[in-house]
Amino acid sequence: MKTESTVKYVARIALTLLLITAVVAVALAGVNSVTAPRIAGLKADKTQKAIEAVLPGGGREIAVPAGAENVAALYQGDSGYAVEVTPAGFGGTIDMMVGISSQGEVLGISVVSQSETAGLGAVCAATTSAGQAFRGQFGGLSGSVSVTKDGGQVDAITGATITSRAVCAGVNAALACVDALG
Repeated sequence: MKTESTVKYVARIALTLLLITAVVAVALAGVNSVTAPRIAGLKADKTQKAIEAVLPGGGREIAVPAGAENVAALYQGDSGYAVEVTPAGFGGTIDMMVGISSQGEVLGISVVSQSETAGLGAVCAATTSAGQAFRGQFGGLSGSVSVTKDGGQVDAITGATITSRAVCAGVNAALACVDALG
């Protein structure tokens, strides 16, 4: 029985692994090309629902003012603006829509997507009474918004101060964006 040299053995194993990874990469690319349009459509629907939740009648997209931090998109409607903001939370970026009236007051907030800790920070987007109560605190606020722990007027989610501060930062970014419009 003839034994294979170490170099040939390593080359054979490396080529086998290369072939397997190439096949898997092609398969993943194929799945992505099939699912990407559907995922984009679902995200667009969710964004539109968030706009309508915070800005009665919806709005049309307009240009974001220069220097607006954490602002992904800006929509103008008859009664004000819907601002899509992306503050950094505990578990990652919180994508949320903030409604701002023409007078500069918060109309409401709607969380589009988040990756916060389940049962803690994820409450910011929950349809439970705790989630609705947290988001409801922002209605009518203007100026600078912060949690009570920082001397502000918003009660933080229990055990999720970082998430609560991130939502406040998102609301402040939306207020600043609308204020920059003049």
